[in-house]
Amino acid sequence: MTLKKTIWICSLIMISIFVIFVNGCKKVNENNSLNSTPTLTVSDFDGNIYNTVTIGTQVWMVENLKTTKYRNGDLIGTTTPATLDITSENEPKYQWACNGIEDSVATYGRLYTWYAVTDSRNICPIGWHLPTDIEWTTLENYLIANGYNYDGTTTGNNIAKSMAALANWLSSTVTGSVGNTDYPSYRNKSNFTALPAGYRNSAGAFLNIGISDDWWTSTESSSSNAWFRNLYNIYSDVFRDNYAKNTGFSVRCLKD
Repeated sequence: MTLKKTIWICSLIMISIFVIFVNGCKKVNENNSLNSTPTLTVSDFDGNIYNTVTIGTQVWMVENLKTTKYRNGDLIGTTTPATLDITSENEPKYQWACNGIEDSVATYGRLYTWYAVTDSRNICPIGWHLPTDIEWTTLENYLIANGYNYDGTTTGNNIAKSMAALANWLSSTVTGSVGNTDYPSYRNKSNFTALPAGYRNSAGAFLNIGISDDWWTSTESSSSNAWFRNLYNIYSDVFRDNYAKNTGFSVRCLKD
């Protein structure tokens, strides 16, 4: 066999090994993904790019909203200092970084008052919107009915573990809770990837970082309150309640 032919055969072998390696890595990545649906991305006016996940008939952002601008480019205001008391303000439209620390935005997104997130200029990117209370219920019902409760049951509401990110939550010993590492195959099974951004109250205090993630719905419960959802590190269920509209909560946008 000539040297030239030997080099040619060796080259073919190396190429074949490379192709098998690449395809093997691709397969491993696909198997490690909790959602096999191709991931779409969407960007806001600030240029932040968000991954998304398909859950049932809905497509959700996988991250909390980070924008400082409405869809038309108008700025969403903030307070100086970040801890300013806004209790007496009428329909305040603000956004804040968690604890007023801009470096936290990449992980946790921003916190917004309900008045800001329901402004007619739209806070979500084109083709996306702030979900209603009913749309959140649709998500919950799908996850429950399709076995995303931490124990695999299809009744009750124990889906919080399947929605929570693996990191950054304070630990808990409560069975099936977000902060407990039990039932590992159910941890973030839905790929919703909730992170504990906490919230800002109207008096200016930033609370519950590491403990809860709280999201506005677009649905009012009264002239002063609106419905929201949250996860707590010590609970296994998704919590639904209403709260003052001048509170700073996170936002997850839903595809139209």
